[in-house]
Amino acid sequence: MPLLIVLLQTLVVAVSGPATSPEYLPLRVAAAESHFAREGLAVQLKTTRAESGAAEALAQGQADLAATTLEAILRFGPRMPGQGARLVFGLTAAPPVALVVAASHAANVRSVEDLPGLRVGVATPGAPEHAWFGWLLARAGLSVAQLSVVSLGSRGLVAAIDAGDVHVGFAHEPVATRLLQEGRAALLADFRTPAAVAATLGAPTVNAAVFMRADRKVPDAQLVRFARALLAARQRLRTAGGASLAADLPVRAVGPMDEFEARLAATRGIYLPDGLVSPEQVQETITIVRSHTPLPASLRIPRPDELLHTEPLRQALKARPPR
Repeated sequence: MPLLIVLLQTLVVAVSGPATSPEYLPLRVAAAESHFAREGLAVQLKTTRAESGAAEALAQGQADLAATTLEAILRFGPRMPGQGARLVFGLTAAPPVALVVAASHAANVRSVEDLPGLRVGVATPGAPEHAWFGWLLARAGLSVAQLSVVSLGSRGLVAAIDAGDVHVGFAHEPVATRLLQEGRAALLADFRTPAAVAATLGAPTVNAAVFMRADRKVPDAQLVRFARALLAARQRLRTAGGASLAADLPVRAVGPMDEFEARLAATRGIYLPDGLVSPEQVQETITIVRSHTPLPASLRIPRPDELLHTEPLRQALKARPPR
């Protein structure tokens, strides 16, 4: 018997780029494998160049939902009174990166306290992980001003770590896992999974998530269906092989197949359990964001519990069959 789908008004979702970003892969899987359609939803994903673009699309009314970071929402999201942002589904605890020590320097760099005066390599300036790095330093009583931070690009960073031209570097997945497994670097601080983030910082956080505007709420009934589709996509990411997933995904979201296989294997564990986010996670993350670069003085930051709208997700979880 054919599946009957009653399509509702199209939900436009602004998704942070690049298209290969693992943090937003559940949305791409949900769209490509018809999880949204099975829930009776018509969903259009609009990829933006970066996290700020998705937040701005939400603020400007160009999208019903935005998949971006909490920091981007605070800095570039809805600002007008009554608009506000509401987090409806959590994706990751932190940018999936690891702070690694070049093998040639591992004997002398054993903790964050050893970093003053050393060269720290990053792929790009202003990347989301810089806020987490700043907070990691602050917890050790240090500041970025005590280090020499150099931006090298993704390939340049790996080359600099291998050559020992930097002492430590922030490596993204799957590069971080490959460097560690091959003995080319040692782990100094881990942000690749929710558990690792909590262990590294002493508290859980939230980075990427799906947001809506308070004054343009997506009906809860649709949000329940949206959450069910993302949960189904998350389950696929936990169990499916790379070739099976790549067959349905857009080519630009897959990239080179060998890199996709490695990226998928290294990032299966980056997602928040069941997409749930607590007020404590929001508060800790706001503290991290504010300590990194001050937010505009005119910005009204909502209470953590006010920023969350996860009841539809909880309803979806209750109705989900046991795994």
